[in-house]
Amino acid sequence: MPRYYHSYSDLPKSLPLFPLTGAVLMPRGALPLNIFEPRYLEMVDYALMGDRLIGMIQPSEHEDTVLKPKLSLVGCAGKIVSFRETEDNRYLLTLQGICRFRLTAEMDTTTPWRAGFTDFGAFAGDLAQTPDEDFPRERLLAALKAYLNTRDMKADWKSVMNAPGEALINALAMMCPFDPAEKQALLEANSFQDRASTLMALLEMGGEAGPTTIN
Repeated sequence: MPRYYHSYSDLPKSLPLFPLTGAVLMPRGALPLNIFEPRYLEMVDYALMGDRLIGMIQPSEHEDTVLKPKLSLVGCAGKIVSFRETEDNRYLLTLQGICRFRLTAEMDTTTPWRAGFTDFGAFAGDLAQTPDEDFPRERLLAALKAYLNTRDMKADWKSVMNAPGEALINALAMMCPFDPAEKQALLEANSFQDRASTLMALLEMGGEAGPTTIN
């Protein structure tokens, strides 16, 4: 496997899958994970022996209701870019988002973790590092402050205001406590502008009405 991916054809036709409700990985985003379940420790071992790729994907039904929940149709391949093993047998790792995929079918496996066949073609644009795209940052900041105020949450506003557009949109889409369906909508947005618009709408719906200023 190449170190960098210039075309979706460089990416594998199948991936080990990490189904996790409420967690999405965006292309070029960074997702920290605390792995402790034996089946996922084994999955990480498998990934580390190969291309270090894992498919992050949300279940489409609640994990408490069925033994093997159905999976969403769209996930994102992530590469393990940092890794640490703890004394209590956990793995602390960071996945960097590479490219979204469509799950075409789940594989029959003998492993305790799940795997699936992947089609990256529809999301080939994720591999293109495009210049930072414009969006109404002041509207986003106002909506974010209102959203956080209603939840008594804090933010590092200096970092928020100085972050590049794509990095900011992706980080907020991944970190804000939206419900799983809303996070999936952010993941599946067709373009950066669509994702930014969806994110701002979710923040505004979740925050207080009216304009607000950033201090």
